[in-house]
Amino acid sequence: MKRKMLALLLSAAMVLSLLGATALAVEGDEPASSSASVSEPEEGETGEPAPAEDASPEEGADPGEGEPPASEDGGEEAGDSSSEPLGRPTVTVGALTAEDVPQDGVSPEVEPDPYVPDPAGTITFDNLGRRMRENNLNVLALEENIQVIQSTDYDELKEDLRKGLNEIASTQWNLISIGSGIGAEVPLPGLGEALSGLASLSTASTIQQLQVQYDAMRETFDDIKDGKLQADHQDLVWQLENAQNQVILAGETLYIALVNMEQSSKAIDRGLNTLDRTLKELELRYELGHIPAQTLAQTQGARDALLSNQQTLNSNIEAYTLQLEMLIGAQLTGKARLGGLPQVAAEQLQSMDLERDVAAAKQASYSLYEAKQTLDQAKEDFDDAGSKYNHSEKHYEYVQAQHQWQASQHTYNAAVQSFEMSLRVLYLKVKDNDQVLTAARNALALERNNFAAVQLKHSQGNLSQSAVAEAEDKVKQAQEAVDSALIELFASYRSYRWAVDYGILNT
Repeated sequence: MKRKMLALLLSAAMVLSLLGATALAVEGDEPASSSASVSEPEEGETGEPAPAEDASPEEGADPGEGEPPASEDGGEEAGDSSSEPLGRPTVTVGALTAEDVPQDGVSPEVEPDPYVPDPAGTITFDNLGRRMRENNLNVLALEENIQVIQSTDYDELKEDLRKGLNEIASTQWNLISIGSGIGAEVPLPGLGEALSGLASLSTASTIQQLQVQYDAMRETFDDIKDGKLQADHQDLVWQLENAQNQVILAGETLYIALVNMEQSSKAIDRGLNTLDRTLKELELRYELGHIPAQTLAQTQGARDALLSNQQTLNSNIEAYTLQLEMLIGAQLTGKARLGGLPQVAAEQLQSMDLERDVAAAKQASYSLYEAKQTLDQAKEDFDDAGSKYNHSEKHYEYVQAQHQWQASQHTYNAAVQSFEMSLRVLYLKVKDNDQVLTAARNALALERNNFAAVQLKHSQGNLSQSAVAEAEDKVKQAQEAVDSALIELFASYRSYRWAVDYGILNT
């Protein structure tokens, strides 16, 4: 008798061990909701889940279901914020459009690539961004992550989820059916009830675990159906592209800094040449007894200090060049030659429209979009608190939620104001650098005219060679001022364009 009871218990234990799968039914495009218990099937049902392959989409579903919703201007409303609405640019995730596919087997005409590779050992500004996108390891890693997201097939993912939910349904139904039959035919009094109770406890525990799995799967399924997952992926792609642009901007900033440093090196060279001429004159005057030795020593000390500054500057140039070489994936030598900077055209300056550009920059800014998302979440939390406490200020929790919501609005509006202020300052800086350049060019023209007059007087025997050298030095100094003004104008205009086109402030 004991052996028979032991065999029955072992049999029951083996059955219970088979009950650890997932559950709940899916019909067509809409998964059925999960429950802790399942009643007998309704009339006409067989108790078996429909095969996933037979599941059909819901009638009346939009053909574009699963695509992320987009407004006409590509943006979203700003909610209760007093600032202007912000949005995000459309980011293609997944499939090609009809325009991307050649019709009738004819490939679209491809325009020739104007790209001209840099000569060996040189780096040009025009090719800097491209070389970084092709060779910078951080940019390439970000690009691979973008491709991971964009390779998602939402239709296939949705179908996989549907099949998974159908498998849950089949397993759950079998779980309930097997559990209800345990102990029904056990001849021993009380043993059947014990086995049935044991099976019920195990089944309830398993179903509770399955409920968590089901809810997560169903939430993902609904997110794809409503386009929420696609929109989240768009946001993530935008964030990764913004990170790529930050790296490119850092490379451009480093390039401009190097050009500035090389310009400073030229100024030091000119200063050394001037001091050398001065030293020659002082040495002659010292030999004639016209000046004390201290005056000569002070001038020599000034030259030594300037030479030390030049050596430090050259060391910094080499270090910065190494960083730039690393950013473009070139061989690390510290000896790469720069190709200068493009000049800002008058048409580019004339096309600057501050109000239009401010609106475009705010629309393109990922940081402002992220701040808006934080504001929207704060609004949801405030609404939840209102529902929980009936919008009654008698509850201190609701009063706290009100203040938190107000603080979130102020934080967001402060971010928008700071962004707009920075862009307006950039606009003023560009305009000011333009007038500084104009003044520097006028000064250069004046010094050139003066140098021509000095040369004429020298040829007539009315001025010394030293006066000619001084006039020539002033021309070089004026030219350096023009070159520096050109660099400053380009740097400020480039920062302005980064803000307008990509929403990234380089301050």
